[in-house]
Amino acid sequence: MDVKRIVTEIQSLGVRVPGNLTGREGGAGPSEGRALVIGETAVNVPIRAAYTADSPFSLAEDDGGGLQLLRDGEPIASVSAVPDPRFYEFSDADGVGYRKIALLHGTDCIATTVLQRCFHWRHSRRCAFCATEVSLERGATIAQKTPEQLGEVVRRAAELDGVRHAVLTTGVGDPPGSEIDALARCAAAVKAAADLPVHVQFSPPPDLDAMERLLAAGVDTVGIHIECFDRPTLQRVAPAKAALGLERYEAAWRRAVALFGVNQVSSFLIAGLGEPPESIVSGSEVLADLGVYPYVVPLRPVPGSWMQNHRPPEPDVMEAVYEAVAQVLRRKGLSATNCRAGCVRCGACSALALYEVPAARIRIHTARNEVELDRARAIRHAVFVEEQGLFAGSDRDEHDDCSIHLVAEQDGRVVGTVRVFPDPERGNGHWIGSRLAVDRDARIYRIGAGLVREAMRRVKKKGCTVFTAHIQEKNVHFFQKLGWTAIGPTEILCGHPHRPMQADLDRVPDDGTRSRTAEDETRSP
Repeated sequence: MDVKRIVTEIQSLGVRVPGNLTGREGGAGPSEGRALVIGETAVNVPIRAAYTADSPFSLAEDDGGGLQLLRDGEPIASVSAVPDPRFYEFSDADGVGYRKIALLHGTDCIATTVLQRCFHWRHSRRCAFCATEVSLERGATIAQKTPEQLGEVVRRAAELDGVRHAVLTTGVGDPPGSEIDALARCAAAVKAAADLPVHVQFSPPPDLDAMERLLAAGVDTVGIHIECFDRPTLQRVAPAKAALGLERYEAAWRRAVALFGVNQVSSFLIAGLGEPPESIVSGSEVLADLGVYPYVVPLRPVPGSWMQNHRPPEPDVMEAVYEAVAQVLRRKGLSATNCRAGCVRCGACSALALYEVPAARIRIHTARNEVELDRARAIRHAVFVEEQGLFAGSDRDEHDDCSIHLVAEQDGRVVGTVRVFPDPERGNGHWIGSRLAVDRDARIYRIGAGLVREAMRRVKKKGCTVFTAHIQEKNVHFFQKLGWTAIGPTEILCGHPHRPMQADLDRVPDDGTRSRTAEDETRSP
């Protein structure tokens, strides 16, 4: 039984189920479905959308009273439907049913939308795939959950149903950013009530320092969801997100990673909004390079949303995207199993975790925090100041602050670095590379080659058309093998002979894929 293929297919095509099997119909994110368990894998699948009537998949009872998943009438797997949790049977002192306060997601995650209204809904800028206020209009939830309510519900859910982590999401507050305080108060209440790992989701706040209040409240992981990296598509389906701009998101992701850690920040990428599939892969690489987990999910058309009549992507499309993104995760060293709480840990709305493969031994990415950057600078100092004597005291200069600093990581330790920056004098797509350095103990691997290739890829993705560097004469042959050509005579720089060289950027793909993995590039000779 190929579980990952089955999950991929049923999340795209849905499952026809008996009339007595119900599921969630509204909500803020991927919903309209029911959680099933196949083997040890929890999966949320569409069961009531119109397109499920054409699905080859159905559920039927077996002779023992269990459930069988059928494809074209033939049994392919035993499954179980996740039962409603016992905490749904209770109400608070005001008579509000716990089910209106929080829901079970997957098998062990309790989730709630703290603010069920969204600023953008009232200003005709709501996301086309979202039905966050539909649940409120149908009376399935309440407009705002208090910290006291959530503490009470989570405590009961932990005691009765064994929930292990919590998700707090929200509509955008009025004014935008005000929702952060509500999330912080509710997260603190959950921590006090049950001491569960807590995940919160929010838009990039106007004041990035506001995220520190979430950390102080005990939040473990955060989700800052851009949903789509294809700008025309994003403008059409999520105009408020598009208006914020990618730079605003990147600043929020960077700050969040600095606060909560690598692999503890995530962003939804919804496949099927109308974007080119390759934009999901390249966008995933942008995220993973920053230490953000790209949580790729197929579109789940929610009744009441503006996209309720759409269909999810075909399974073959999702399979190709998952396989490509899994390779991105491998190269950048991210994994769903390393996430402490939230949608990535739950995994029921995506098959991505099933496609993950072991991380590459050598991983090359942007320096994601001050620790990695300090380590990169220490390697540079050891090589260029102490070992080669090119600089006296420090090799840092005026280009450091405007550079992208790439690092090579081996077994959790930075062992190499290179920097790239736009030429401040020539501009017009001209970038410069410099300070390629590898730790002495790691030079038995081809880490330098991997760093150079990643630098070439990175500047090309930034719109670079001319990529140059001054290369020490002894390293010219090494760069020639990587697609570089000498473009001038030898010059003496820092007391050592150097040659100006230019990269052939056509030698490196820029679509988020590679013909060879990072580990291939850094294998020992």
